Amino acid sequence: MRNRSSLVALAASAMFLLSCTGLPNQPAKKTATARPPASLMGPARQLTFDGRRSGEGYFSRDGRTLVFQSERTPGNPFYQIFTLDLETGDVDRVSPGVGKTTCAWIHPSGKRVLFSSTHLDPASESLQQAEIAERESGEERRYAWDYDPHYDIFTTRLPSQAGDKPIPVGEAPGYDAEASWSPDGRSIVFASNRHAYAQDGSPSPSPSSALSASDRERLAIDPSRFIDIYIMDARGGDIRRLTNHVGYDGGPFFSPDGKRIVFRRFDEDGTRAEIFSMRSDGSDLQQLTRLEAMSWAPFYHPSGDYVIFTTNTHGFANFELYIVDAAGQSAPVRVTQQDGADLLPVFSPGGGEVFFTRKPPGGKSQIYRASWDDDLARRRLGLPAHSVHGAGPLLPVPTGLSRDIEPRDLHQLVDDLSSDATEGRLTGTKGERIATGYVARVFRSLGLEPAGDGGSYFHEFGFTAGVSLGSGNRLQATLPGASGADSSPDERGLVLDRDWRPLSFSRIGEVAEAPVVFAGYGLVAPAESDQREVDDYAHLDVQDKWVLVLRYMPENLDEEARRRLNRQSSLRYKTMVARDRGARGVLFVSGPASKVREELVGLRSDASLSGTSVAVISLSDEAADALIRAGSDHDLRDLQDALDRGIRMPGFALQGVRLAGNIDIQQQRKKGRNVIARLPATLAPPAGKNGAAANAAPFVLIGAHVDHLGTGDAAGSLARGDEHGQIHPGADDNASGVAALIEIADRLAHEQAEGRLVTSRDIVFAAWSGEELGLLGSAAWADQLLARTDADPGNPHADLSPRIAAYLNMDMVGRLRGHLTLLGVDSSPVWPGVIERRNAPRGLMIIPIGDSYLPTDATTFYLKHVPILSAFTGSHEDYHTPRDRSDQIDYPGLAQVAELMADIAASLATDPDAPAYVAMSAPAQGLPRAGLRVYLGTIPDYANNDGRPGLKLAGVSGGGPAEQAGLLAGDLIVEVDGRSIENIYDYTYALDGLEVGVPVKIVVLRGESRTAVMLTPSSRD
Repeated sequence: MRNRSSLVALAASAMFLLSCTGLPNQPAKKTATARPPASLMGPARQLTFDGRRSGEGYFSRDGRTLVFQSERTPGNPFYQIFTLDLETGDVDRVSPGVGKTTCAWIHPSGKRVLFSSTHLDPASESLQQAEIAERESGEERRYAWDYDPHYDIFTTRLPSQAGDKPIPVGEAPGYDAEASWSPDGRSIVFASNRHAYAQDGSPSPSPSSALSASDRERLAIDPSRFIDIYIMDARGGDIRRLTNHVGYDGGPFFSPDGKRIVFRRFDEDGTRAEIFSMRSDGSDLQQLTRLEAMSWAPFYHPSGDYVIFTTNTHGFANFELYIVDAAGQSAPVRVTQQDGADLLPVFSPGGGEVFFTRKPPGGKSQIYRASWDDDLARRRLGLPAHSVHGAGPLLPVPTGLSRDIEPRDLHQLVDDLSSDATEGRLTGTKGERIATGYVARVFRSLGLEPAGDGGSYFHEFGFTAGVSLGSGNRLQATLPGASGADSSPDERGLVLDRDWRPLSFSRIGEVAEAPVVFAGYGLVAPAESDQREVDDYAHLDVQDKWVLVLRYMPENLDEEARRRLNRQSSLRYKTMVARDRGARGVLFVSGPASKVREELVGLRSDASLSGTSVAVISLSDEAADALIRAGSDHDLRDLQDALDRGIRMPGFALQGVRLAGNIDIQQQRKKGRNVIARLPATLAPPAGKNGAAANAAPFVLIGAHVDHLGTGDAAGSLARGDEHGQIHPGADDNASGVAALIEIADRLAHEQAEGRLVTSRDIVFAAWSGEELGLLGSAAWADQLLARTDADPGNPHADLSPRIAAYLNMDMVGRLRGHLTLLGVDSSPVWPGVIERRNAPRGLMIIPIGDSYLPTDATTFYLKHVPILSAFTGSHEDYHTPRDRSDQIDYPGLAQVAELMADIAASLATDPDAPAYVAMSAPAQGLPRAGLRVYLGTIPDYANNDGRPGLKLAGVSGGGPAEQAGLLAGDLIVEVDGRSIENIYDYTYALDGLEVGVPVKIVVLRGESRTAVMLTPSSRD
């Protein structure tokens, strides 16, 4: 509930009537002007009908969704929060269904909803039952709200999904409600009396010791008297009290441009209220009405030029709608004229309609809608003609950026890029377009030239965002009859997503009926030293048949055998083996001993996005067991148990079992976009022979990836279970890098304009997208650049060095904890000298790493013969989680990193000689993370082991096996299950030999102490 619905007690009515006669020392009263309501508003049409009553509806930014409160939840007499799709009429409850809720608001992105709720109060359900009993007794209270001190503000996502838990925002004892987001989604304004309650962590709110004895008594009788306006950032931090008034200040809303807040202020007695506005920092308080009545529920028109509100100036119980100009210079103008109460008005985002809550005499409140005449409203208020300017873009270009690289500017940029408005910046989503649009507008404001496609700042690329199941999936099993081979066959249709699911790389289309054979774990590997040959297909004919195999490898294998068979146990490899032996399809089953979280393999695309020529299907244990039992004397559990104990068992045919079906998998194609801008060279290239223009010198390229993980539904999220579905802000990864990129561009552009930087090379600035999905954006742009040079993008030896002199990359540079890692130092012999000269003035502690094969966009260019240098400040426990927020960034440290990279870029742009390129071999052992089945929850610090052999941990994932075992950030792992660990490759190789659910000893160096812990790996699947 955003506004006071109890209004006043009946005992105060005499005082109210007395106050209408006028009080001394009050400002002169402005007389309300009565106008026929039909001239401003069309006929009102009832919108909500269901439930005991409904009200207080507010729009999503696009005008498609209305969020409102309604008493329509079975077993709960109080309001709950619902959304109404105005295009389909669908209604969805988004609040928990327990306790009282009120005051909802939709985030500007349309992806989250804000509301207040008491559902965490242990007494919620008992209070519900007491209210039901009171209503059934016929003694219902006249006034229905009590400013419950258990009200807290929560957010949840839209559309709501089963299992979603509302996330508390800025919780504290006291009444926190009447909240709304700012137009840019970065701030929340709300009403609260938290200052009147103790802040001692007690579960039951109690009066603050700072209150006087009389105020304590008053708080118990009238908690609304202590309510003031507060503001906080969108995640509940930086909470500030904006008003400090004796009496109820509430119902706040931002103006469409976010610069002001409109609200209503009750007097000390709670009998009258007027409409006020103030700047969003609490300054410049202005009184808009002087009706000396109860005026409340103000709401801005989308133009910001006037405000609509409710007042009872015509009678104690007769509430009508009025409008007043935003500066309070005109007399308020009456809008409605009907008995009863017209309350809580709001304009549609376009301003063409007004929605409000109407309570007819003796009736129950519901939401109504009517058309709105803005032109006539302006004439009545004496305002200029229509000038709706709206709220502008979700992320306006920051003003007042310094010419120098400053921590405060970086703070603003990281805040913007990691705000909820960008929704985690997942490639191909609205959030990515908001973020890339923001970067493009900032580049333009800096005077950089567009260097994207068609004279724009954008370079678009298509990609496969995922796969989904089509409507044509079908799998039919034919089993032998119950009385033997001579009886009629048993035909069964298997249920999609319960009994079976196709794998993303399966052949698509009709699969003719074929018999089924069982091939154990489907492993094939030659003999090696003391390891015997493995061939689960020995003497087994699989030509034109389905092959049923277990997913992983036998559980009893020793460590060396597990490492040896790790690659052969992957789904892709097993499919290849079956295909090469003539199989028509492969059926994978997890098996009851596999300790998986989900029996069916998830439908997710892998890195290659390529298919195979055979059908590939995942079967549930129950479905596979039914096939095995029908066609043999075995069952699945016994077969897996025997194989896991090392019993050599030849494959066999499932007699009379046949399968046929159709595979229908749809690839989801989306578009992402990079942002590309250019700072042209100061010096033109010298003319060639006969005056012909010479080719420009290879340019310096500086980049950082702008994309992140969205709400973590894509692969890569390390969110804890209670963080499921939350926005992953990616402040360090990689809003920090993009903010540094912008600040570098700003500094270099100003230095060039002032004549302090004379460049012989263009400097190109790139904010890449698709990095988290596999370096997609940088690769697409590099291939396009190669095509323009008539090179073959598919050639692994393609050379971009004629176009790009060097590439500087910044990925996760926001947490400078003592040292900066520069990777790719061995890609050119110039880097050590450049680093030495450019770092000498600032003295950063730098750790140089030679490796140029990196999990970031730098690799795209190194593989195309471009020298690279990539800045990195290290991993941490917030990596790829919703906890990677802007308030965790070291802004002075980020400024130092940006200064260093700006100096290096300037030196490259002014040097007539391009850096030489050094080719290096890829590491002998890669990091086959996708092939690992076990999950430990460790977050390696890839850059810094303090010069000691081992693997240093940047952190551990919350709730994971590593945290449960007691491993800590800063631990140096030196041994896993008896195997010595000297680097990340040793560590990954050691994980190949671990088993799910089998404890293993991990030895770490913690400071100077050697510590051993027992850790039990869990499954990734």
